Amino acid sequence: MMKMKKKRAAAAAIGIAMLATAFAGCSSSGSKPEAAGTGSGGGAQKEEPYKFSVMMKSFQNDAITSESKIWKQVEEYTNTKLEVLFTPDAAYGDKLNITLASGSMPSVIFTANAKLPSIVNAIKGGAFWEIGPYLKDYPNLRQMNETILNNTSVNGKTYGLYTARPLGRFAISYRKDWLQAVGMSEPKTTDDFYNMLKAFKEKDPDKNGKDDTYGMVVTKYSGPWDIMSTWFGAPNKWGIDKDGKLVPAHLTPEYMDSLKYFKKLYDEKLINQDFAVYDSAKWNDPIINGQAGVAVDVVDRSYQIDEKMKAGNVKGEMDVIAAINGPKGAPVTPATTGYGGIFLISKSAVKTEADLRKVLNFFDKIDDKDMQILITYGIEGTHYKVEDGKLVTILSSDSPQAPDINIKSFNQLLIGVPNVLDTAFKAGTPLRAKANEVKAANEKIALPNPGEPLISQTYTQKGAQLDQQVEDARVKFIVGKIDEAGFQAEMELWKKNGGNEYIKEMNDAYAESKKK
Repeated sequence: MMKMKKKRAAAAAIGIAMLATAFAGCSSSGSKPEAAGTGSGGGAQKEEPYKFSVMMKSFQNDAITSESKIWKQVEEYTNTKLEVLFTPDAAYGDKLNITLASGSMPSVIFTANAKLPSIVNAIKGGAFWEIGPYLKDYPNLRQMNETILNNTSVNGKTYGLYTARPLGRFAISYRKDWLQAVGMSEPKTTDDFYNMLKAFKEKDPDKNGKDDTYGMVVTKYSGPWDIMSTWFGAPNKWGIDKDGKLVPAHLTPEYMDSLKYFKKLYDEKLINQDFAVYDSAKWNDPIINGQAGVAVDVVDRSYQIDEKMKAGNVKGEMDVIAAINGPKGAPVTPATTGYGGIFLISKSAVKTEADLRKVLNFFDKIDDKDMQILITYGIEGTHYKVEDGKLVTILSSDSPQAPDINIKSFNQLLIGVPNVLDTAFKAGTPLRAKANEVKAANEKIALPNPGEPLISQTYTQKGAQLDQQVEDARVKFIVGKIDEAGFQAEMELWKKNGGNEYIKEMNDAYAESKKK
């Protein structure tokens, strides 16, 4: 998550330019975007800028200030006077709790977790505006995804503006040159996938005459197992049984089917035998070093590995595919939550509906295409340039920036709806372009988690321990320390340790949500 956010922050540095340039171009042609609150008629009086504050994260010590040209353009475009209360990411959780407890809140507060007990309690106590009924009135905000809005909801109501992330972000990244070397085509089923991994181990895909390769690299991060289990029909964390009740994924027969498949991969040494302790920070290394040929993770891993290989003059080529067909039929991939956090609007600081609408208007207008480009990439000619339709960084967000052109951390303001940044410029490489296509295609097959918007008190208190117990049992099964009966015994213990209460609370909340 941190890497992704830093990437956004880095991208942000490039972007201010575009909006500035876009505005300059519009101005010179006599069609500068109309600021918020300005009438279309020549005699209309511009309203006073609306002053409000936002508390959010920063990922650089020298975050943007109001001296920046970008900041000033945003204020002019939205007819606002903005105060941003930046807090370093590492200290943000403590600052958030202190702010909520103090009762003295800024106009807008960011939280990465919509289901934090302190946030939920504040919502239930009436601290924040319910904004769901207003979204339809704004051209960008009305395009928010219903699944993601549901994921961030509390008691079936929308209180936050989510910061969008791709719903269909998971895929299979693999060594295309290896697949060609072993004479196989792109896998389409779980059997094909197994055969690819087997060939990568046994058929000398790098043609060096040595038995020194294997199929897929897996780390102690459990994401790949969760992704692959849905290929076999297991739900995305929570499923709905024949009686309409929620059931955890790990208690379904399909989950056990996936475990048996994973165990087969392990037993035949098609994955690294130290996966349970392998550092996720080194995930790419075995592929770049020519030891492994596949990683199941986010789409972006494909081009990240490919570009590192090329930068290191490593001979090889990566490719990416979305989900594959499992024994149950059509391909699916687990949907992400679809958001990186939410902005909540305080009732104590934003007292009237008229002022609420001004805040919503601000977030709507900064998601106009030119504004997203400005806030994300910067000023053209200063932070970036465009060559053959492709964006090229001049001044990254890691570079020192003078106060008047600083853009650092400002992109944390963006909602990202609609998603214009993936298509604002030509993709830097064909693989990046394909990655964007896979993400878009995945949205149609992304499997939602029906339990995502629900809150369980037991999980709030014991969630980490409950999750770890399931994960430990999965690893034990894969490596052969327990059999199927042993796994079921572990799940019975899980139920006694709080799982039964967790399931009941989730089903109670689910039934209640259906009444609304």
